[in-house]
Amino acid sequence: MAELTSAGAHEVIIEPRRSWLRLDLREVWDYRDLLTLLVRRDLLARYQQTLLGPLWHLLQPVLTTVIFVVVFARVAGIPTGGVPAPLFYLTGLLGWNYFAQNVTNVSGTFLNNAALFGKVWFPRLVVPVSVVAGNLVTLGLQLIPFLACAGYYAATQGLAVFSWKMVLLPIAALHVAALSLGVGLCMAATTARYRDLLHLNQFLVQLWMFATPIIYPLSQIPARWAWLAWLNPMAAPVEVFRWCLLGGGTVPTPLIVTSLALTVALLVVGLIAFDNAARSAPDTI
Repeated sequence: MAELTSAGAHEVIIEPRRSWLRLDLREVWDYRDLLTLLVRRDLLARYQQTLLGPLWHLLQPVLTTVIFVVVFARVAGIPTGGVPAPLFYLTGLLGWNYFAQNVTNVSGTFLNNAALFGKVWFPRLVVPVSVVAGNLVTLGLQLIPFLACAGYYAATQGLAVFSWKMVLLPIAALHVAALSLGVGLCMAATTARYRDLLHLNQFLVQLWMFATPIIYPLSQIPARWAWLAWLNPMAAPVEVFRWCLLGGGTVPTPLIVTSLALTVALLVVGLIAFDNAARSAPDTI
């Protein structure tokens, strides 16, 4: 179908793509204004009619850290590799919370936007990308409790936690963003057809947290179970977060390479599955 403007100088051709891979990532860039609007919409929707507004994002890691300190550090006695327990848990939760929020929100893309997708055409990939981009604001807010806690330990115990390594944190965040987008797109493709799998996906994310070195250091994993860390692409980013923010942690290069390879594979599979699901999702929801 071709559409001509009144001046006849511009022509837009819309035609079906016949190849099995119909991804056109340039379309996402062409709709960057819509992406910005969706990010702004989601941020405003989160804080409207809330008592504390963005402060909820600061309280979430703090309350979770308090629970982890009491249950895992004091009661269970799980070591934290010589790092004060609050700092250890806060750094682990930074990367994990960003990952979990992205996966949970992206996995419901077709269910949560069915009315919008049924009325207006635009690249469907814009919606999950806006979720991942918008949650970066939450990640930035959750850095505040860590900085406050790190400043306390630096002033009272002389703990050196601020170093040049912090400038590499955006690279670790980009790794988590790509991984969570790939996983979320795969889940979104499945929930588009089987909507009850959305509950299963949330359960799997919770289980995934305990398989990730958040409440325990990677160095504490027994040798016979070390292969599980290699199969978990979130193990490396969590340790990289600790390395950037605390200056320590177990960050073997082969583990990072393996995690990056799995991230790329999941992202490619997720993009293909999401693109295929987007063709029929409005008809099946």
